[in-house]
Amino acid sequence: MNIVKKMARIGTESAFEVLAKAQALEKQGKSIIHLEIGAPDFPTPKHIVEAGKRALDEGFTKYGPTAGLLDFREAIADHVSKTRGVKVGPENVCVVPGGKPVMFFTMMALLEEGDEVIYPDPSFPIYESLIDFLGAKRKPVPLVESRGFAFDLDVLKSQLSDKTKLVILNSPANPTGGVISKEDLKQIADMLRDRDLMILSDEIYCQIYYEQKPSSITSFEGIIDKTIILDGFSKTYSMTGWRLGYGVMPTKLADAVNLLMVNSNSCTATFTQKAGLAALQGPQDDVAKMVAEFRKRRDAIVKSLNEVPGFSCTTPAGAFYAFPNVTKTGMSSKDLADLLLNEAGVACLNGAAFGQHGDGYLRFSYANSLENIQEAINRIKAASKHWAK
Repeated sequence: MNIVKKMARIGTESAFEVLAKAQALEKQGKSIIHLEIGAPDFPTPKHIVEAGKRALDEGFTKYGPTAGLLDFREAIADHVSKTRGVKVGPENVCVVPGGKPVMFFTMMALLEEGDEVIYPDPSFPIYESLIDFLGAKRKPVPLVESRGFAFDLDVLKSQLSDKTKLVILNSPANPTGGVISKEDLKQIADMLRDRDLMILSDEIYCQIYYEQKPSSITSFEGIIDKTIILDGFSKTYSMTGWRLGYGVMPTKLADAVNLLMVNSNSCTATFTQKAGLAALQGPQDDVAKMVAEFRKRRDAIVKSLNEVPGFSCTTPAGAFYAFPNVTKTGMSSKDLADLLLNEAGVACLNGAAFGQHGDGYLRFSYANSLENIQEAINRIKAASKHWAK
């Protein structure tokens, strides 16, 4: 069997690789604290689960429209219009099984070989994977700690060319937890408004923030018509296993995405969409409680990581990841992540898995209990004998 050569260009998501290694160690009897996977540890809110059950009882077990159920797309359009201050309709909404299809389908529809894509580094590894797979050219913009892991706008401007066809933004960001300020977003909007390109605005963590509410680039004049908003239910409503996401985009692109969707998935599960409808239209108390708990965990893990010899951790403004600088340990971030997993029983991710400029950092997901986080820190401190002088 010969696998096509371009499959060698596609990457993976290291969180799932580390999860598999950690689970294998657990089967051998080793105690592992999971800080590697980006999945809220809270149950899906009860009213959402009940809506999903009710939908099954009501017969929502058959095919649905490829783009998504109309009432669900109307609710998404209303939600996005209100929260971003824009005007979109159900014709702009594509419902898909998770957030990744929004990336995959829009990039497939927009990029020719040799087109340039500007994206943050470090960032969600699937961006880079898809750019390579589609034969486009990477144009990373470093996210540096001294700027709070925000874009250097001068560097962004220098990367723009006539070949730039897509600019990817992610705020709040994975893995850094950084948030792009409203002032920077305005400058980015002014920079991109009159260019022949599209913007992929990954806003999957938009409701998980701790101080300043994140802004969307679509709130600036003339930008909504050239932007894909990526959002979904996995993070905000702790619905990772329900596989429910959506993209909001110009209708011409939505038509292309729906064509790719019908050729691959046919449709998103209809009972899942009914659960998503309940998530959007029902009480938001559970979301507020989850974010409040994440804030407590954030404050605890950042304080504790800064007490580990050789670690230095800034305070993330959103999402649920801590991204400490570990260069002063004298170990590579890869070797350190391996040591923590194998010796200390703490699963985390090597920052280099998120791009070249993530090297020298580790990513810890604090989607785990305060008790487990503190135990993980105790284990890390004990393991510091391997590098502390």
